Amino acid sequence: MTFRQPAIFQPFSRLIAAESTRHGGVSVAPYDSLNLGINTEDLPENVTKNRGLFFDELGISEQQFAAAYQVHGEEILIVEQPGHYEGYDALITNQTGIFVGVTVADCTPILVYDAHNQAVAAIHAGWRGTAAQLVAKTLKAMQQQFGTRPEGCYAYVGTCIDVCSFEVGEEVAAQFSDELKQFNLTRNKHLVDLKAANSNQLSNFGIPHNQIEISSYSTVLDNADYFSYRQEKGK
Repeated sequence: MTFRQPAIFQPFSRLIAAESTRHGGVSVAPYDSLNLGINTEDLPENVTKNRGLFFDELGISEQQFAAAYQVHGEEILIVEQPGHYEGYDALITNQTGIFVGVTVADCTPILVYDAHNQAVAAIHAGWRGTAAQLVAKTLKAMQQQFGTRPEGCYAYVGTCIDVCSFEVGEEVAAQFSDELKQFNLTRNKHLVDLKAANSNQLSNFGIPHNQIEISSYSTVLDNADYFSYRQEKGK
């Protein structure tokens, strides 16, 4: 399966939304096989071929796509033209025919659709972006730019590292509230729930719970289907 489509977005015929798996591409180990990451050490021609395969499957062109070199920050780009940008971890647009996306391999991808105003967001939230409330800031930016209201939004918290695998030290754990972390005595490590942390930001904005979908998959536990930076030791 080349990609999975979030169920929350299925009722909207004007919307194309998908989360790629690692299957259906041309890359060899350790990037096997549908590696879409242009900032990896994979052969550039393989990544180009993979991206073409992925976009063809969706029925769109890469010339319609906007993405950014992500820096684990909190900058938000208002996209008016397709292309590759630098230094942004969230992209928003209300331009028909432009697609926004993020690249992850443990961090949390969040997709938001404002059905009332026909606006979308793609957000890359690792622990830094999550702690910095990037999802909340992106929703506020959509509200200011497009008039987004919570009742009109549908959101997907995508596949990332799950709480049972995300071990962190004291410094990182201190940036999350108690309900978002647990201490594992056996490992002597804190475990942080990035899915819950980002879902809470969606809910706190006012998006109804039945309009939020959370991926049941994990980049670590389902490493056969998804890439994991931590599980695959940086590759």
